[in-house]
Amino acid sequence: MATRTTTFVAGGDSLEQVQARRAEVLEQLNRLVGSSLFRNSRHYPKLLRYVVEQSLDGHGAQLKERALGIEVFGRDPGYDTNLDPVVRTSACEVRKRIAQYYHDPAREGEIRIDLPSGSYQPEFHFPVAAAVVEEAAPAEVVKPAAPAEMKPGWSRWEWLPRVRTLAMAAGVVVLLVVLFTGSRTAARSAVDVFWAPVWGGADTVLVCVGGQHGGAEAAVAPDLLHFADAMTMGRLFSVLHAHGRGYDARLASAVSLSDLRRGPAVLISAFNNPWTMRLKQGLRFTFEREGERVSIHDRQHPEAGWSVTRGVPDDQLTQDFAIVSRVTDSITERTVVTLAGLTRFGTVAAGEFVSEERYLSQLSSHAGAGWERRNVQVVLGTEGVNGVAGPPRVLAGWDW
Repeated sequence: MATRTTTFVAGGDSLEQVQARRAEVLEQLNRLVGSSLFRNSRHYPKLLRYVVEQSLDGHGAQLKERALGIEVFGRDPGYDTNLDPVVRTSACEVRKRIAQYYHDPAREGEIRIDLPSGSYQPEFHFPVAAAVVEEAAPAEVVKPAAPAEMKPGWSRWEWLPRVRTLAMAAGVVVLLVVLFTGSRTAARSAVDVFWAPVWGGADTVLVCVGGQHGGAEAAVAPDLLHFADAMTMGRLFSVLHAHGRGYDARLASAVSLSDLRRGPAVLISAFNNPWTMRLKQGLRFTFEREGERVSIHDRQHPEAGWSVTRGVPDDQLTQDFAIVSRVTDSITERTVVTLAGLTRFGTVAAGEFVSEERYLSQLSSHAGAGWERRNVQVVLGTEGVNGVAGPPRVLAGWDW
């Protein structure tokens, strides 16, 4: 079906025509955010609604990343968009869900609301009846203005697509029920199983990472991100993206207890992340430090343990250990995942473990039946060879 694109400066249109188009776009917006792709999310409908309404009101030029972070996601005016890419990741997810929505042929006759890649200013594509479209007629493109409010009304061309949509929707529901019933027993990947309790109904996961690990660099710039932690974040972000989840990445110094109580969180690194150390109470495997000697302590078997000496140059470090935890924390009452090593090698190994099927598949042999829905902790070991961490291996596991 042919369309014409508009962003609402009248051009040759009357005010009444502009008002009618605006009302139709708002009605389509309500239809879009009310669909199953958006209605169970908090952030994505809010972002889409904000950019559409601002554009209709003539403020499209002001839709920039920082402004959206402040107005939509409640960030402080001076927040670092590089460390906190919540707007970019949320916009990417909104674009994906819009594409899924309009993939249904039954929606061919609806107004199309698009959020072009690289922009936060939406475009609106209006269906044009085939009988009045000339083959060589160029698409109409106009810019936004602020028209007056008008109560939404249905255009005549909307009725037939709506009837088709209802019929198609009923068929799709039946098909989905059949497919779900037939596939509900299919095996899920170990990565899906491990992360499922973290997602829950959350759209965004808070990623909290420590600063420098110590030494002269930490004294000068304690809030710099260490390369090993950045590598772990990169692996984590790939998992989040693959599962359609956004992330809010912050240094530990910028995270409060209130932030951690809002939703699921992932804590990266141990001794340079105070939240990892603070939220360890009551767990079987915990981190301990005595001078330059750091260790993983087993509360059930105090005679056991794994330790290394900090400050050893990377090329001389031959082994490291880490804890991977996925627990409902008693302080935050939220699911918290910890990826933390005694040194940087262990943290890298922990990130590798939770992001790759071949490693997470080992977990079932070290945890009890039903661990998928329970709290779980794993102790990992890794070898260091010429400054590079080797693959993670499971040394101990516990679930409760």
